[in-house]
Amino acid sequence: MTKYSKYDAGPPSETELIKEQSSNLRGELVKHFEDRLTAGIPEEQTKLLKFHGSYMQDDRDLRLERKKQKLEPAYQFMVRVRLPGGVATPEQWLKMDELSQKYGNNTMKLTTRQTFQLHGILKWNMKKSMQEMNASLMDTIAACGDVNRNVMCNVNPYQSAVHEKVYQVSKKISEHLLPKTRAYHEIWLDEEKVVDTKEETEPMYGKVYLPRKFKIGVAVPPSNDVDIYTQDIGFIAIVKNGRLLGFNVTVGGGMGMTHGDDKTYPQIAKVLGFCPTQKVEEVAEKILTIQRDYGDRSERKYARFKYTVDRMGLDWIRQELNDRLGWDMKPAREFSFDNNGDSYGWVENKGMWHLTLFIQNGRVADHANYPLQSGLREIAKIHKGDFRLTPNQNLIVANVSEAEKENIERLVVQYGLTDGKENSALRRNSMACVAFPTCGLAMAESERYLPTLIDKLDDVLDNAGLREQEIIIRMTGCPNGCARPGLGEIAFIGKAPGKYNLYLGASFNGDRLNKLYRENIGEAEILEILEPMLRHYAKDKLPGEHFGDFVIRAEYIKEVTSGLNFHTV
Repeated sequence: MTKYSKYDAGPPSETELIKEQSSNLRGELVKHFEDRLTAGIPEEQTKLLKFHGSYMQDDRDLRLERKKQKLEPAYQFMVRVRLPGGVATPEQWLKMDELSQKYGNNTMKLTTRQTFQLHGILKWNMKKSMQEMNASLMDTIAACGDVNRNVMCNVNPYQSAVHEKVYQVSKKISEHLLPKTRAYHEIWLDEEKVVDTKEETEPMYGKVYLPRKFKIGVAVPPSNDVDIYTQDIGFIAIVKNGRLLGFNVTVGGGMGMTHGDDKTYPQIAKVLGFCPTQKVEEVAEKILTIQRDYGDRSERKYARFKYTVDRMGLDWIRQELNDRLGWDMKPAREFSFDNNGDSYGWVENKGMWHLTLFIQNGRVADHANYPLQSGLREIAKIHKGDFRLTPNQNLIVANVSEAEKENIERLVVQYGLTDGKENSALRRNSMACVAFPTCGLAMAESERYLPTLIDKLDDVLDNAGLREQEIIIRMTGCPNGCARPGLGEIAFIGKAPGKYNLYLGASFNGDRLNKLYRENIGEAEILEILEPMLRHYAKDKLPGEHFGDFVIRAEYIKEVTSGLNFHTV
């Protein structure tokens, strides 16, 4: 049996074998996408398709009816763009909008990793979609799969003078950690083979790539909008007197877990040390190779880097990194975060304006009384700056000149676009994953249900005088953690249709996990639990005290100091 990892946990999983035999991620994708007899592709090929930025899905709302009619599921494909730091040009926005109408389900999803997702693309339209994205200088390489995924970056261009430098760092990391295989270009862009696939090498990833997905974020204190502690690797910018000195490095964060398996857990990343700006790409690569060599390749649910860090220990990780670098990481520098949300509305900096719009759960669509997608399309047609997709699924119309601002604002008013300030602070700090009907992992609703639940919680908040009290609320349809629920002051993780686990007690600035408070409850129980708790908070909270801190002080829940005691405190 081939040995893929220096950590011998057992025989390699089926996915490891599929990757090894895939000819560097080519597999038989060309053949199966040319097959017109089915709208889907074989399951083993879907594991390779992820590396190309796509998942095969089906419309679960139609699943039962199609089964009764003896039809195959309503197969479709989700496509995710690689968009480092979430920055897109107006032309790229218009192209994604066009593709959503031409090939997708007439909506765009702004993801929690600052990129675009299109849903509902049919198999025979996949290649055309990829080629049109490429013509607009976008690709989907490594947006999914067992590789480094979309690199996140603090998104507020008005926050500090070093933001552009930090954004450029995120782009360089993304480019540096791309797989070297030309499979994507051959399959989707009709690039002619130059090298025999047997001779092609992956000097960084190796023939079986990483044990699991890998995520990197770059933050600029005091804003922790990228939720740096959830990243496999985090780079925290250290700025002094307006000058970028370098980055503190964190390792081993992650949100996913498995219901009923206490050996899986969310985890907060640990600070490893400090590195100069010019060494960031090298540090990222060497840490990635540690996970390549020591991650669990036998059981995928234990394969994320957080488990490698916890198993080997932070001191071992640091020494191994120093050995691979050939130089020693310096001690971490001081820093602090005070929030992980977005600042809404217009903000000016050095003569340029930036407008943050509230996009509920990141879904860009036209509704009967709210033509959001049409309004953003018209803005993109005249905008001379750029668009910034935030880690909280909102949108910044960025770098608007004084002369342009009036025209942008006119369209905002014409289409009724909102900065969210008329909403409760709870809704402005809400986030949900896609879940039903397209996600195959979903156990319960999320994106389609959270707004309704917040409607009911808003009544409670209004009565308690808490409408403008910022509280982070997050919901996912399963425990994989796409909306980073482990860092919600109030969080819900789906267990079954209409049933959720309720978690409480994360910190407002994103540096502490929450903890399970009630299991497998429905809406009536959720409101029954939260109403008196929120009233208690309104009555007894200390000045400046956030809800996550209050529920610990009031002994509703015990503090979780590490994912290692997430299930046991």
